[in-house]
Amino acid sequence: MTAAPTPSAPSPPQAAWHALDGAAVAQALQSDMTRGLSAAEAARRLAAHGANTLPEPPPRPAWHVLLQQFRSPLIYILFVAALIALALGHLGDAAVILAVVAVNAAIGAAQEGRAERSMAALRQLSALRVRVRRDGAETTVAARELVPGDLLVLAAGDAVGADARLVDAAQCRAAEAALTGESVPVAKSTSPVPEATGLADRHDMLYSGTYVTGGRALALVVATGAHTEVGRIAGLTEGAADQRTPLERRIERFGRWLVGASLVLFVAVMLLGLWRGLPAVEVLMVAISQMVSVVPEGLPVAVTIALAVGMQRMAARGAVIRRLSAVETLGSTTVICSDKTGTLTRNEMTVTRLWWPEGAAGRRADVAGSGYAPEGAISRDGAPAAGPALTALAEAAALCNDATLRQAADGRWSVAGDPTEGALCTLAAKAGVDVAAARAAAPRLAELPFDADRQLMATLHDDGRGGARLLVKGAPEAVLKLLPPGEAVAAARAEAEALAAGALRVLAFAAADGLPADASPEPEAHAGRLSLLGLAGQIDPPREEARAAVAACHAAGVRVVMVTGDHRLTGLAIARALGIAGPEDRAVDGPTLERLGEAELRDGLAHIAVFARVQPAQKLRIVEALQAGGEVVAMTGDGVNDAPALARADVGVAMGITGTEVAKSAARIVVTDDDFATIVGAVEQGRVVYGNLKKVILYLFATSLDEVALLLLALGGGQPLPLLAVQILWINIVTEGTLTVNLVMDPPDGDEMRRPPTPRDEPLVDRAMLGRIALMATTAVAVTYGWYATRVGAGLPIEQVRTETFTLMAMCQWFNVLNCQSRWRSVFSLGWLRNPWLAGGLALGIALQVAVVHWAPLGALFHTVALPAATWGLLAVLASAVLWVEEARKLLARLRGGPRRAAHSSN
Repeated sequence: MTAAPTPSAPSPPQAAWHALDGAAVAQALQSDMTRGLSAAEAARRLAAHGANTLPEPPPRPAWHVLLQQFRSPLIYILFVAALIALALGHLGDAAVILAVVAVNAAIGAAQEGRAERSMAALRQLSALRVRVRRDGAETTVAARELVPGDLLVLAAGDAVGADARLVDAAQCRAAEAALTGESVPVAKSTSPVPEATGLADRHDMLYSGTYVTGGRALALVVATGAHTEVGRIAGLTEGAADQRTPLERRIERFGRWLVGASLVLFVAVMLLGLWRGLPAVEVLMVAISQMVSVVPEGLPVAVTIALAVGMQRMAARGAVIRRLSAVETLGSTTVICSDKTGTLTRNEMTVTRLWWPEGAAGRRADVAGSGYAPEGAISRDGAPAAGPALTALAEAAALCNDATLRQAADGRWSVAGDPTEGALCTLAAKAGVDVAAARAAAPRLAELPFDADRQLMATLHDDGRGGARLLVKGAPEAVLKLLPPGEAVAAARAEAEALAAGALRVLAFAAADGLPADASPEPEAHAGRLSLLGLAGQIDPPREEARAAVAACHAAGVRVVMVTGDHRLTGLAIARALGIAGPEDRAVDGPTLERLGEAELRDGLAHIAVFARVQPAQKLRIVEALQAGGEVVAMTGDGVNDAPALARADVGVAMGITGTEVAKSAARIVVTDDDFATIVGAVEQGRVVYGNLKKVILYLFATSLDEVALLLLALGGGQPLPLLAVQILWINIVTEGTLTVNLVMDPPDGDEMRRPPTPRDEPLVDRAMLGRIALMATTAVAVTYGWYATRVGAGLPIEQVRTETFTLMAMCQWFNVLNCQSRWRSVFSLGWLRNPWLAGGLALGIALQVAVVHWAPLGALFHTVALPAATWGLLAVLASAVLWVEEARKLLARLRGGPRRAAHSSN
């Protein structure tokens, strides 16, 4: 015990607390190992050290979120066009362009704001509260009020509010999966460990973000806030660069190309018009209109809405998107680096194999079922297993045990205490043992708590005959050495090795009967009387839905790599059970990874399915090595130790239920149901989004190119302008606008998860799309220019010819949008109501085109004249050529097996 703290107590030194004994820690902290701090001293230290919270980035103001929406090359071009229109006094044209930009920004800002609100809803509704001793009395305070020197009072189920050094412990175990990735709770003691001991092996320390699964403890707080291990790892997360998504990079490259193309077109139209002797102002406005027509005004809005629709669809399936562009990135993902515990596995230990001595080789049994529900048969060679030996083993599992099972109102089972012991309670119930009745019939007289050094636990029970029975449970190597040598022990040792090789965590059980009631619980004192009861092998089982999810990833060309803090053999066994690892794949642990050079690591990545016992910095290295090989990497995880890699990955995916706040803050996507299968749904939706964007781009450029070609042909042929600037803007804004946004609402094609991922360097407009653009634009230009030239040659009034050409161009776009719905499938096989939004957009577009031609106020503004019904019918027949030509191409492609050969089938 040390003296009570004084008001002048200094800040705690940066020490290797785990290497000091409890008295030295208390002295350094100027605290008391039994009374803790005084309330006044705690208040002084809180003022000096600050709240026990991790620093959070300030929320982005609304104006900043809105401003971010304007960071696009396409938006820049539209601003330039609007400024030129303003300079020439064409206020209407400028207003239309700026309205498009404003709508895009508003939609994007609203969606990102909704994502942030969803994230806030995921946070805990109330702050963590902890028990401490102050002035010698136990009290409850908010965890944010903890200070160095506080004395924590902990019991099973308590969360650890800060990093602390144990000064008193009884059977204390802590679940540290969130920090170290180790799925099995760690036994704790007060004995100091060497200074060089790794984080996962410091059994005299408790860390913020973990929780106690069994026993009780007193611990002195040694670090709070950013100085905790959680805070240190959060610092690594802040240092990880925020990565631009593949879509953002493609849009940037695409925008640069468009800038050049629009400027070239602007100059070409100006030179041709002036060479023809047309009025300079008229040519300038047409040149501006053509420049704007090359820039797909609808694309920024379409991109934003496509991502927003994907975001809403993902939210309905349990995935909250924190950044819109992350939707598309998942669709481009080639590798998912997944945490094991709680993500691919249930985070519920389950006994799956039993062995007991019977005959020369003993008896093996399989245990069905998973989780803590006491449901599942115990069988041998397909037949139910029974007998006194099995019952004795199950009773020992229930009695030498401090955990209890509980069932919630919804029927779900959970464990109060250590998950390993909870699995043994479940085993006992499956074997027909009533755990509560067994404990009441054989009350515990004495106990030897589990000790990490001895690797065993022992309990002494009333045998009901005036004597006692000693039960021993522990690691096979610790229990078997207490037994007299013989065939049973040799067989048990061989069986334990076989179970361990299968990545099972093995426990051995032994008993000594007929002891006096006051016998010592020390197993060594009764070594000659102990007899072997059997072995139990348990594992944290894979999630059933994870198997199907991994298979779906493989079918989609997405590789899954397990990155875990668990043992190498355990990770590899789980990976093989899930289909992540094949016969040729291997597991690499942290120390081995540390010895690998960068080139050696990159060369070996193709056959490494599991990275085990890795540290946070090593997870970063794994992600970066995969990215250096050209992979688009998604990282899933829930622990603090996952956060740096979540931030560095192309898209980080955190678990919403078990995930720490550090992990959620680092991720771009949060899965609210902690289901790995939700990730697969998100990948599929990401591919749907990207496919729909490609459809929109195809449509916009096919329709923009025919406008440009029509104008250049007319100028080169010495004919009047076929379309006026306001008519071009109508087609670009109204005709396209009623269809592009609706096209991104297309439902899935159904084969998204049978396509390989989109390559990181694939351009938005690839070779296949260029071919389709050329075919559709050529057909539309042949129809519209042919009609225009014929009508001009017939000497008809130019306003009538322009109105007809204007309407024919709009009709070609109506048929083209139907073409863009699928790269391979016929329009007639898709169904007219497959996308009701698109059907509605078509109906609206047709109505507006009729209005602009036949309603006098609009006709005056857009220089149109009324057309006879017969002309409308003839124009519709001519425009349908765009549909029939593309239908013929699709038929030929299907006959040649195009869908089967295609590496990418985005549209």
